[in-house]
Amino acid sequence: MKTMHLEGRWVLVTGASSGLGKAFAIHLAKHHHANVALVARRKDKLEALAKELREGAGVEAITITGDLSRIEDVDRVLAEAQDGRQLAAAVLNAGVTHFGHFHELSWADFQAMLATNVTAVVRMTTELVPHLEKAPGGGAILIVSSMAGFTPVAYQTAYAATKAFLISFGMGMWHELQGRNVSLTTYCPAGIQTEMTSGEKFGPLRGWLARVEDVAREGIDAMVGRRFLAIPGVQNRLGDALFRVLPRRFITGRLAAVYRGALADGAKGH
Repeated sequence: MKTMHLEGRWVLVTGASSGLGKAFAIHLAKHHHANVALVARRKDKLEALAKELREGAGVEAITITGDLSRIEDVDRVLAEAQDGRQLAAAVLNAGVTHFGHFHELSWADFQAMLATNVTAVVRMTTELVPHLEKAPGGGAILIVSSMAGFTPVAYQTAYAATKAFLISFGMGMWHELQGRNVSLTTYCPAGIQTEMTSGEKFGPLRGWLARVEDVAREGIDAMVGRRFLAIPGVQNRLGDALFRVLPRRFITGRLAAVYRGALADGAKGH
């Protein structure tokens, strides 16, 4: 399939009220002149972003509020996004994390994480594929996973497991969609400077975090280029290569030690 052109076309972006989702929306509007359907739970932040993009980039922007941990909200968001418009692409970015000891994650919060990070993505992909392949020139989906999905990350154990599912699902779907008029790219950034990583616990890890604008740009480039799998940043790609050859227990042990230290330092600072 040919590289996508998004000017004047509609792109759905989930988790768009802040962080990487917001950066995706800004990049799509300002650099690709795409119209955006913005999805998140916080209506006020969505409306402010939509106004900024309409006035600053001259594109159309709609807002759809919804909690993607609720399947009824997922279905409503899909219906509203497709009502009266043909989507060309979807950036499935919404996600939640837990950084801390696993026993501190309540069962309700784990269920919400699983529903948001996994179930909503699969549901949206299932419903969007037949819609997107009707788009002139072909449609595209970007599933935002994480480098945490490549290897277990202690103290983000449940989160990393949800992201591992997305990598497996996304790469499998890329092959299943061959010959159809829609592509699916799996995107795996590492740590990013966002609201999600702004707490005390992440303080000692902040030096590892990438600029959100850079991560958004590389993700959209991967989607429009219809890539199979994308990892932003040279250091992250080198790290992925090392993960493949070094003993898994060694890698997971080193990561666990770093995160354990960060938790301890964060607790002292608090």
